[in-house]
Amino acid sequence: MELLYLLYLVPTLYACFLIWKMFDEKRDRECYILNYQCYKPPNDRMLGTEFCGKLIRRTENLGPSEYRFLLKAIVSSGIGEQTYAPRNIFEGREASPTLRDGIGEMEEFFHDSIGKLLAKSNVSPSEIDVLVVNISMLATVPSLSSRIINHYKMRHDVKVYNLAGMGCSASLISMDIVKSIFKTQRNKLALLITSESLSPNWYTGSDRSMILANCLFRSGGCAILLTNKRSLKDKAMLRLKCLVRTHHGAREEAYGCCIQQEDVEGRLGFHLGKTLPKAATRAFVDNLRVIAPKILPIRELLRFMFASLVKKINKNTNAPKSVASTGATKSPLNFRTGVDHFCLHTGGKAVIDGIGMSLDLSEYDLEPARMTLHRFGNTSASSLWYVLSYMEAKKRLKKGDAVFMISFGAGFKCNSCLWEVMKDLGDANVWDDCIDEYPPESLANPFMETYGWINEVDDPFTYEHLPEFLK
Repeated sequence: MELLYLLYLVPTLYACFLIWKMFDEKRDRECYILNYQCYKPPNDRMLGTEFCGKLIRRTENLGPSEYRFLLKAIVSSGIGEQTYAPRNIFEGREASPTLRDGIGEMEEFFHDSIGKLLAKSNVSPSEIDVLVVNISMLATVPSLSSRIINHYKMRHDVKVYNLAGMGCSASLISMDIVKSIFKTQRNKLALLITSESLSPNWYTGSDRSMILANCLFRSGGCAILLTNKRSLKDKAMLRLKCLVRTHHGAREEAYGCCIQQEDVEGRLGFHLGKTLPKAATRAFVDNLRVIAPKILPIRELLRFMFASLVKKINKNTNAPKSVASTGATKSPLNFRTGVDHFCLHTGGKAVIDGIGMSLDLSEYDLEPARMTLHRFGNTSASSLWYVLSYMEAKKRLKKGDAVFMISFGAGFKCNSCLWEVMKDLGDANVWDDCIDEYPPESLANPFMETYGWINEVDDPFTYEHLPEFLK
């Protein structure tokens, strides 16, 4: 009888051990954010209204029609006059950038943000196990990641990933790399660096589809410290719950809607095509289709299934669809049932409006993205972290909240993820000197007031009331 008892007991205990081991190992595969530091360039790199006028005025390839187009684009962009540009723009060398300009722009960001991040996290560079760097439009030899390793004297066995060409969605692609590493290797610290180099990529031609990028993209960046160490769980700010990547590069119209190319006169720039809204909508819908079951409660999914079934049975084809100007269709799912905060890519006012329409978001939900676009512009892959920082500065993020991040990028890509807030957060980060001023009473920028006369004259150069700073 005792032998029979042992025969039952040993396999049962072994099965319990295997189950415990499985759950124990899963705890070491989590992906936590310990801290992050956004980059705020110095004030001498701030693009004010008057300087923007001088910059456009000295671009020889522009004429009156391009001036009017730029005025309309800037006024409707949602961008304010406190955004930042690279130094060569202020030195008047945007038409002839050097490699040193691009490297210098990145090193200025690296030395500022990485240094601040490691200092406030009390982490030594030698403790970093994984380094992931994504700068889409600047590739150097040695790589930018090697420059970081050299400057901070990191260990010889640090695992390095240097990404290029991934566009505005590169931040979450880098995050996916870190997540994959954390699944197979325990007790690791990872440093993720995300930014964009504008110095060698400022367009000086007259192609309208390429001028638009000058109106939207601005300097910025973010350094993020991540870990899967169980011992650091109590210090973590956020925990990654899921991440979904969608890539429509096989579709020609999606592939070509955002692309770096030369214009007919051989000037390098970034083309934003007319098919961009349609490509973004398709990628967004496909991404939501995958991530929705992962982040929404069962009751919402059942409600959606029941509503879809009733609609199919009734074949109510006369019901009007709610369509935004960007071609975005309102989602039948209520994402607020599983999400507390929406961290949206600041690709432009139209992008924010389109996502807001699709997900039926309120102005409160869209405020962080709108304010980030106004204060910092579109900082490419790092823009998500400026939006998150705004939420934190406004003390919106409480323990247990769910934060939904959505980003778009050339290719065409749509990436999204869901974070769980691990503790109440309130660090103002780069918003420390201006958070009390947001949201302002009006987001209207002063460009129309200063340059509106361009729409009323045939030749701006002969206008008798031309502002003194443009003469």
